[in-house]
Amino acid sequence: QVQLVESGGGLVQPGGSLRLSCAASGIDFSMYVMGWYRQAPGKERELVAIGTSANTTNYADAVKGRFTISRDNAKNTVYLQMNSLKPEDTAVYYCNAFRRALGGGRYNYWGQGTQVTVSS
Repeated sequence: QVQLVESGGGLVQPGGSLRLSCAASGIDFSMYVMGWYRQAPGKERELVAIGTSANTTNYADAVKGRFTISRDNAKNTVYLQMNSLKPEDTAVYYCNAFRRALGGGRYNYWGQGTQVTVSS
C-alpha cells in the first residue's frame, strides 16, 4: 500500500519560513520523481516544485528563489523549504510521487495535503 504523509504546514506571518516534509512508503522511492503541488481556494492545483534522484529540480516561476525542494532517498522523504512566504502562498500543499512504467503506463500517487496559511 502506497502512502505519502505530509507534515509541517501551519500558520506563518508574511516573510516567514516553513519546511514541509513528505514521508513515502510502499514505493521504490529512488525511482520516483517527487513533487509538491498546491491548491488555493477556488483555483486549480498547480505545480510548485519537482525533484529527481539525480538532483534535477524544477520550480514554478512564482516560487523560484524562495522555495527549495530536496530529498533524502535513505529516509524516503522529500522536503520543501519555503522562505520569504507571501499571503499568495496560502494553499493546501500536496506531495506527489510519479514515474512512468514500461509499456506506457504511469504510477502517480498523492498525499492527503497539508494547509499552509500566510497571514499577519
